[in-house]
Amino acid sequence: MDETEYRDTYQTINETRCWFEKAINSRKCLCARMERFNLADREGVRCTMKEGQLQCHALLAALREKALFALQITKLDGPLPHAKEVKVQLGGMLGLQAALHPELSEADTVADIYACINEAIEKYTAIEQFPFVEIIKTVVQIEGRTTRRKDRRK
Repeated sequence: MDETEYRDTYQTINETRCWFEKAINSRKCLCARMERFNLADREGVRCTMKEGQLQCHALLAALREKALFALQITKLDGPLPHAKEVKVQLGGMLGLQAALHPELSEADTVADIYACINEAIEKYTAIEQFPFVEIIKTVVQIEGRTTRRKDRRK
């Protein structure tokens, strides 16, 4: 399956894509509203709740905007590169969780993205009121996967 065919098929079977799919696929976040599926040799994640998906999209858009400077990007003309998108998604959720529960500031996982966002909305009243300065500090601290070097000696 070529990449174009994969993307077309993916969009057809995943009408309510999870906006935090990269964080979930990193095995560091879960969500009560997620549903995993397989397509070819890849794993995808869909959202089972349209309202939740819209809420997550609004939060992710705000996280991307607030993180541009921290990611050393001056202008966003399209999607973020994969590694930076993972930093925004994972760091954003870990930072939001730490803002809500300081005792979890050293945690490296989020048990339920949906619950975390709803708790934050209840506390801060709107996504625009979230403590993005603190959240973005966590985004910056996220390190990507280390690349494995193949041992070429035999």
